[in-house]
Amino acid sequence: MRLNLVQVRNIIIAIALLVLAGEIGYWLGSNRVDVKNKNLSLKNLQNVEIPLDKKNVDFSLFWEVWNRLEESYLEEEDIDYEKMVYGAISGMTAALGDPYTVFLPPSDNKSSKEDLNGSFEGVGIQLGYKDGDNLVVVAPLKDLPADKAGVRSGDLILHIKDEQKDVDTDTMGMSLPEAVEIIRGLKGNIVTLTLLHEGEVEPYSVDLVRDTITVSSVEVEFGHLNDEGKWEKAEEGNIVAWLRLYRFGELTDDQWDEAVGEVLSKCGPQGSFGCKGIVLDVRNNPGGFLDAAINLAGEFLGNNLLVVRQENSDSSNQDYKVKRIGRLTKVPLVVLVNRGSASASEILAGALRDHGRAKIIGEKSFGKGTIQEAIDLREGSGLHVTVAKWLLPNGDWIHKNGIVPDIQVGYDESEEARDLQLERAAEELNK
Repeated sequence: MRLNLVQVRNIIIAIALLVLAGEIGYWLGSNRVDVKNKNLSLKNLQNVEIPLDKKNVDFSLFWEVWNRLEESYLEEEDIDYEKMVYGAISGMTAALGDPYTVFLPPSDNKSSKEDLNGSFEGVGIQLGYKDGDNLVVVAPLKDLPADKAGVRSGDLILHIKDEQKDVDTDTMGMSLPEAVEIIRGLKGNIVTLTLLHEGEVEPYSVDLVRDTITVSSVEVEFGHLNDEGKWEKAEEGNIVAWLRLYRFGELTDDQWDEAVGEVLSKCGPQGSFGCKGIVLDVRNNPGGFLDAAINLAGEFLGNNLLVVRQENSDSSNQDYKVKRIGRLTKVPLVVLVNRGSASASEILAGALRDHGRAKIIGEKSFGKGTIQEAIDLREGSGLHVTVAKWLLPNGDWIHKNGIVPDIQVGYDESEEARDLQLERAAEELNK
C-alpha cells in the first residue's frame, strides 16, 4: 500500500539526508545561470524584480559586496557567477542553522534522486551531524570500501583530502552537500578521511578507493544458533528469519514483497513450519521515504493503528495510520537497531515497540526526528526543507536523543567475527 501522493507531498525522511557518500554531490556552478559574461554589471541582471512582500528587505549590502568582489578580487579568473548565485542561495538556507535544509543545484538534485534508486559512485557511507557542526558517519554500508577499511557508525569526520581534486580541508562548519562533493568521485580514485572513533581520543586516517555502490533495500537469510551460541545459516529446523532492511528507497516495496514471500514460505503467516520468528534488522539504515516506512509498519501491525504523527510548523497535526492487511502480524518479532539507525528506520522500530509488537535490541539509535520536503525548482535545482517533526505513537520526539533499546547489546570489537546483537535477538526468539 502506498499513501496518497497528495498527502505525502513528496515528504522524505532523510538522512539523509543522512546521505550516502556519493549522494547529492554539491557541484556549485555545474549549470549555467542567466549571466551573459564575466564582465557583468548590475543593469544586465535578469529576473530581479522584488516580490511585493519583500520590498522592505535591504539587499544593498549584498550588491555592494558583489561589486567589490568584481572590482577588487585578486584572482579575477576565479570569479564564477554560477558559484556566486548558487552559493548565495545556499548561504540563505545555511543561515537557518538546520543541516537538513539545503539548496541543491541541478546536478546535485539529480544525484539525490538517483541515489534513492540505490546506485552511485562513492565509498559507501551515510553522512549526518552530531552536536551541531560535527560531521559524522551515520552508517557504513556493509562490505563496501568504508566498511572494509574499519569505518564505524558514529565516527566523526575531521578532515578530508583528495589530491586529484586539490582538496585538503578540515570539516568543521562544512555543509553536507560540500562534504559529499569532496567524498564522492570517480570509481578507482582515492579520498583520504581522518576520523575519530566515538569515545576515543586518537584520530585515524584511511585511504578509501571509490567504487560503484549498488545498494539493496532488503535481504533475507535464515539460520539458527549452533551449540556454541553462534549464528549460522540453516534452511530448516528451528530457524529464524533474519530480515535486513537497509534503506527506504524507490525499490524498497518491491524488494520487500519478494523477501516477505520467502519468509512466508519458511515461517507461514503465524510463525509455523518450525520457524521461531523474525529478526527485523534496521541497523545502519539511514531512512528514506516516509510512505515506505508506514507501509512496512503495516506488515506487522493491525489495521488503523497509528504509526507516526506529523507535527507541522503551524501546530497542526497529521496522523499516519496502517491502511493495509499485514501478512506478518502474528509472527514473533524482534528489531535490531544501532547508532546508524535513523529517521524512517526509527519510525518503524519505534512504532513496533510502542504497540507492544516487538522488543528492540542493540544500541541507541541515531536520533533524527524531523521531516524534509523535497521541492523541485526551475532549471533542475531543488530544495530540501524541514517542514515538520514527527512523533512516535506514544508521543516521544526522539530528535537528538534516539531510541533506547529494551535490551542493550553494544559493539564488541574483540568479537568482530560474531554478530552479538543478532545472536541475542535469535536467543530472545528461542525463549
